[in-house]
Amino acid sequence: MQRLLVAILAAVDAAIAAAVGLAVLLAPLTLLWTLAFGATADWGALWPVSGTLWQFGHGVPLEIVIPDEIVMAVGISQDAAQFTLSLTPLAFLIFTLLFAARSGTRAARSGAWMLGVIAGSVTFGLIATGVASTAHTAGAQAPFALAIVLPSIVYLTGALCGAVHYAWREGDGGLVDRLHDVADGWGDWGVLPAKIVRGTAVVIVSLTGIAGVAVAAAVMLRGGEVVALFETARVDATGVATLTLGHLAYLPTLFVWAVAWLAGPGIAVGAGTAVSPAGTQLGVVPGIPIFGLLPENSSIWTLIVVLLPVGAGAFAGWIVRSRLVWENVARPVGPRVAITAGIALGSAAVVAVAAVLASGSIGPGRLAETGPHAGWTSLAIGVEVLVGAAILMLAPRHRDELAEERTDRWVAEMGASPTADAGAFRDLRADEAGATADPDANDTAPLDDHGFFGDGSTPTHR
Repeated sequence: MQRLLVAILAAVDAAIAAAVGLAVLLAPLTLLWTLAFGATADWGALWPVSGTLWQFGHGVPLEIVIPDEIVMAVGISQDAAQFTLSLTPLAFLIFTLLFAARSGTRAARSGAWMLGVIAGSVTFGLIATGVASTAHTAGAQAPFALAIVLPSIVYLTGALCGAVHYAWREGDGGLVDRLHDVADGWGDWGVLPAKIVRGTAVVIVSLTGIAGVAVAAAVMLRGGEVVALFETARVDATGVATLTLGHLAYLPTLFVWAVAWLAGPGIAVGAGTAVSPAGTQLGVVPGIPIFGLLPENSSIWTLIVVLLPVGAGAFAGWIVRSRLVWENVARPVGPRVAITAGIALGSAAVVAVAAVLASGSIGPGRLAETGPHAGWTSLAIGVEVLVGAAILMLAPRHRDELAEERTDRWVAEMGASPTADAGAFRDLRADEAGATADPDANDTAPLDDHGFFGDGSTPTHR
């Protein structure tokens, strides 16, 4: 019965994750739909638009087809009437990923993580199938297979990571425990999996924080350009609200762009363009307000920002090195070298996946290449994190570490803890002193001996 309950709760979690993601789209779209079209709005188109945007938020590319009447009215080329839109707003994807990780952790805590992960992923896949079957928009078509597979993979990845993380830390009495036992059998090398994951997580969190500060600084420095592009768009209040909500959905995507810029390779906003610390080469870009944050020019001194990813790697190395010292496994050099390389490779892999998701097409022609280059960005992050982590992980051992190891070795040889040894030392002194020794000044004595109720004479020890 407990396993059935775990499966039901995991399925409910998946349903809630999908429902919340769709509701986040439906609620503002309903309001904007009402303000834009009034009571005569075609409400039948609201669900297809919401479902299509939900799929797009999970990495599903959209085939945009502009109707001929609009092409003729606007006067654009027929070649630009059809293109692929694949630059994903990562806010929806990250929400699903985190919600799935929470569900996987709960399933692992219940003792049936594999069943919970499967039940939740299957449920989310069925919901994605329902959305793909019913959400058809004339101007934006999503491939049916990708509309089912990609959202399901996102949920499966999050649930699996959350479940395995909890099971590795707390145990599951099954597959993860057997793998943990195998790793423990490696001796000094058994700490590699946990420490590599810990160091990689520290690097990713640090880079996210640095990117957030960089985006905030860009908003402060170039906010005027963003406002000017809003004014140039000549949209009403409904249009401004729509653009603002769209910018918020793309905020995590901007963070990935900021990481790529800080790492050195930078980003592209169209074929043949580059925005990096070494310089900016931009042609004509769309008048989207968020592009006002792009720097117009750069100085060679701006390359100093590549030290920030190095600092993130050094911080991760310090965290992991401190943990190794606390666990008394920091002495071998081989495992520390492997952990350093593992942190660099893990960080590069995560950044490569993020760069793939944060790049794509935003229009026809040259706009088909937008965002960071996954290969160069991951390579730069890997090298910079490797340098930073190696500084702390492979540095000569500090005298505090050596002193702590000598203390631990002495305690192990004595077969007792320092507290017990101190107690034994005090007992030995008491035995040697004998009965005639002066007792401890902290020993209790009757109050009368202190003259409190007596004649006020000076007390003497008994």
